[in-house]
Amino acid sequence: MVRKCGRGICAAGGAKIVVAVALGIAVFYGMSAIVTGLVGPLIAVFIGGSRFELNSFTIGASEFRYGAVLEALFTVGLVAGFWWWLPGGRGLLWGSKDGLECRACPKCTMDIPAGAERCPYCTEILGPQSP
Repeated sequence: MVRKCGRGICAAGGAKIVVAVALGIAVFYGMSAIVTGLVGPLIAVFIGGSRFELNSFTIGASEFRYGAVLEALFTVGLVAGFWWWLPGGRGLLWGSKDGLECRACPKCTMDIPAGAERCPYCTEILGPQSP
């Protein structure tokens, strides 16, 4: 049976998902530090004040901290942009766009490219592909 190969995090094993989550957390904290340490102060220079995340306005007795919200949104945008433009990022996160056809290895049942002559997992020599 020929089908589309499952590529990306959604089709990955548990170890790959753990590594992806760890990388995601690391990238988020790195981008958050960049926004808080570099971008926020640059914005604060033009708006006024020393720390952008402390900017707020008050209506009645309620304080609305728009600076903290905008910094969080900017951080999320940077992280999303990083993963989107990362080489292969779109294929890494959402699956391959190249339409690679796959079939199951008759010995180990792993998904392999349809044109493969040998299984990369169990090294079984494969016969011709059945329709």
